[in-house]
Amino acid sequence: MIEEPVLKSGTKAQPFSRSRSDNLPIPISSVQETSTARIMLKDTELNRVLGGGLVRGEIILIGGDPGIGKSTLLLQMAISEPLKVLYVSGEESEQQIKMRAERIGIQNPDCHLLIETDVAQIIRHAEGMLPDLLIIDSIQTLFYPEIESAPGSVSQVRECTALLLRFAKESNTPVFLIGHITKEGSIAGPKVLEHMVDAVLQFEGDRNHFYRLLRTVKNRFGSTNELGIYEMQGNGLRMVENPSEILITNTDGSLSGTCIATTIEGLRPLQVEVQALVSSAAYGTPQRSSNGFDAKRLNMLLAVLEKRCSFRLATKDVFLNIAGGIKVDDPAVDLAVIMAVLSSNADLPINRSYTFAAEVGLSGEIRPVNRVETRIIEAQKLGYSHIFVSEYNKGLKQSAYEIELIACKKLEEIVRRVFG
Repeated sequence: MIEEPVLKSGTKAQPFSRSRSDNLPIPISSVQETSTARIMLKDTELNRVLGGGLVRGEIILIGGDPGIGKSTLLLQMAISEPLKVLYVSGEESEQQIKMRAERIGIQNPDCHLLIETDVAQIIRHAEGMLPDLLIIDSIQTLFYPEIESAPGSVSQVRECTALLLRFAKESNTPVFLIGHITKEGSIAGPKVLEHMVDAVLQFEGDRNHFYRLLRTVKNRFGSTNELGIYEMQGNGLRMVENPSEILITNTDGSLSGTCIATTIEGLRPLQVEVQALVSSAAYGTPQRSSNGFDAKRLNMLLAVLEKRCSFRLATKDVFLNIAGGIKVDDPAVDLAVIMAVLSSNADLPINRSYTFAAEVGLSGEIRPVNRVETRIIEAQKLGYSHIFVSEYNKGLKQSAYEIELIACKKLEEIVRRVFG
């Protein structure tokens, strides 16, 4: 059932228009570009995720689990950037926001608070103040008084977003919207909400870890699948410039079942630690558990080991974990997953100076992955001595790198090289 907005008598819905007068069609070549099209932020992680800074007039939706740090992230930006900011909250009082701001550290005296849920009043204040940045916490608490439905309903969310979108485009003001998510993990409200905005960011992380990941789901002004990493501290969120410091565990190298993979999130190369545990099944049906890696893909890789390499894992429990609480879906992690499983099964540690970047096919062949040169340079920069890649990667020359490239065609070759 689709909910339609019910307007009060005597009101008329206004169509979107960039100006009050009628617009005329113009040639695209005559549109003037401005040198201040983007606003560069102090938060380099947010700059990366947005594709190189804020675009004037764009509207950005950020979603995430309750308590993950959405409000803290945007409040930290509001009180640290040298911009005129209007922070609108429909969930907290001025005193509560002030307490959080003092804990983080107020650096921007031009940050203004407004406690309001009427979107018409918010836009009236914003038009009078003309801020450089408008932040709404959250879109589900706003209502438009001309629509007879409760705040958070489909029609209210859609109409409030449309009014804020009109304000953003007419005034050239970037707008951040905080959105709640459902128990399935999608943003609450109509799906059209994600279509209306210019960018959709997902703030995620494990409650048992201090680290938070900011992902780009949609971005009209930059690449998608970008990743920003933060560490939650007592005084706010700290940007993590070197992700390997949180994703790699410093051990003495004598532990089996761990392996280092070189992956890429967006444009950023990362080193992630794959942990596996293989044990005899205590019950009739062996368990297959995966955290941070696709469980169906894990089952497929275990079937490849069983069929192509004659490793008997049908009666073994297999548990897999990506350290640091992150999720990876890069096919280049396949080889590291298999090597971690074999390491745990044989109880033989893998040299900590080895890293892996290759996909594994159903016939046991080592398949090439994209941007392998970037992965090799990242592994070399972090001090690894060997990287295992596919022999089918074209254009790779050992003379161009200090790290030793080990190119193989079949999985059996790598198993013999690593375990002897």
